[in-house]
Amino acid sequence: MSTFQGLPPGLFTFFTELEADNSKAFWQANKSRWERDVRAPMRTLLTELSDEFGALRMFRPNRDVRFSADKSPYKLWTGATSEAQAVGGIGYYLEASAEGIVTGYSAMLMAPDQLRRYRAAIDYARSGNEFEHLNRTLAAESHPVSHGAEEPLKTAPRGYSTDHPRMSVPA
Repeated sequence: MSTFQGLPPGLFTFFTELEADNSKAFWQANKSRWERDVRAPMRTLLTELSDEFGALRMFRPNRDVRFSADKSPYKLWTGATSEAQAVGGIGYYLEASAEGIVTGYSAMLMAPDQLRRYRAAIDYARSGNEFEHLNRTLAAESHPVSHGAEEPLKTAPRGYSTDHPRMSVPA
C-alpha cells in the first residue's frame, strides 16, 4: 500500500513565497513549513520510487553562493537524483517548484570523453538521424530534450562545420 499522498499545495505555495523573500529570516520563520510541506512528502515519494529506480538522494535546500553572482541563499525548488556524480554521471532526476514538476534521465554534465562520443554519434548519419527522429517524437509528445546544466553552444563545436545538418539539435 502506498504511503505517498501526493505533493501538497503547500509545497508550491512555499516556493512561491520563498521566491518573493529569499532571505534567512524568511527561511527561519518558515522552516517548519519546509519540513512538513516539502521535505517530508519528498522523502516519502523518494522512498516509494527507490524500489523501481534505486536509491534517490534529495538535494539540500541551500545554494552554494561562493562563485555565483546571484547570492540568494535558498533554492526555489526541491529535487532528487539517482546519481551522486554531477560530471559524468547518468541517472534519474526529479524536481518540484512553484513552476511545476520536472523529471528526466540523463547526464547533467558530460565528462569530456562522454561529450566526444556523444558528438561523434550525432555526427554519424545513422545514429544522428535516429537522434533527430527521437527528438521530434518526444517534442510532439511534449517531452522536449533539454541541454541539461550546460548552456547551448552558440556555434558549431570545434572540428564541426557550422552548416552541419544537425546543428539545431541540442549538442
